[in-house]
Amino acid sequence: MKPSPFTYHRPEDLEQALAVLADVGSDGKVLAGGQSLLPILSMRLAAPAHLVDVNRLTDLAYVRSGPDGVHVGALARHRDVERDAEAHSALPLLRQALEHVAHPTIRNRGTSVGSLAHADPSGELTAVLALTGGRVDLACAAGRRSVAAMDFFLGPLESAVRPGELAVEAWFPAFPAGTGTAFVEAARRHGDYAMAGLAAAVTVVDGRVASARAAYISMSPVPVVVELTQDAPADAAAAADPAAWAGAAEAAVDRLEPEADLHASADYRAQLARTLTGRAMARAVAAAVPTDVHRRAEEAPA
Repeated sequence: MKPSPFTYHRPEDLEQALAVLADVGSDGKVLAGGQSLLPILSMRLAAPAHLVDVNRLTDLAYVRSGPDGVHVGALARHRDVERDAEAHSALPLLRQALEHVAHPTIRNRGTSVGSLAHADPSGELTAVLALTGGRVDLACAAGRRSVAAMDFFLGPLESAVRPGELAVEAWFPAFPAGTGTAFVEAARRHGDYAMAGLAAAVTVVDGRVASARAAYISMSPVPVVVELTQDAPADAAAAADPAAWAGAAEAAVDRLEPEADLHASADYRAQLARTLTGRAMARAVAAAVPTDVHRRAEEAPA
């Protein structure tokens, strides 16, 4: 199929883009990477009267990292974020999640901020933004505003971006020292949307699990963050075994509300969540332990 007819706009800078978006309002759609938008247009699941191509706004094609975390501009491609060494050092979870996004060809073109604005409940970066407690900055002709992750995702394919606004940046805060992370998911085929998945973060202090949290995708209309510290194994060495997280995994499933669809039943999704939770949390512990337990073991007298 082909998209419905639309008027094509290609602004040269941010000011011009915001003026066009203000003019077209709810009749417009923003085109950045287009890896999610173009299939929707071709299947006529959306039929905007105006398409606003922002690919000439090259000032927004940045990845900036610092002690506070990683700032990603609207035109930074998934591959830019995935391969950025400073971003990986500040927040390894970004690369861990992006490695699961579709295929390299898609990641070469798709944008990370665009993926967040698309708000697909199976989207990997939605879980990363939710787990880090990040935010998305939105701009319009009248000014700017920031929306916290917990308020940004409103439902399936529905975000807090209003007509006339452009998502210009996403901020992913860094985790505390001693935190290990992991991202795991299960899909029918490599590159497919996940039937279930989660981002995990575990903080280890003096050989003990001080904090454990996970953010789930494909489990509800929006990413769900679950606090697992109370149900986590206390000893970090033991927590490196997925089986040690059985209780926490069960507690997590009790707080999720998976739904059935063409790809999986609700019960199957729940079982996937149990298995993946143990796997992800154990991997996160293994990533955290070298900065804590292994260091103390090496420093201990013979």
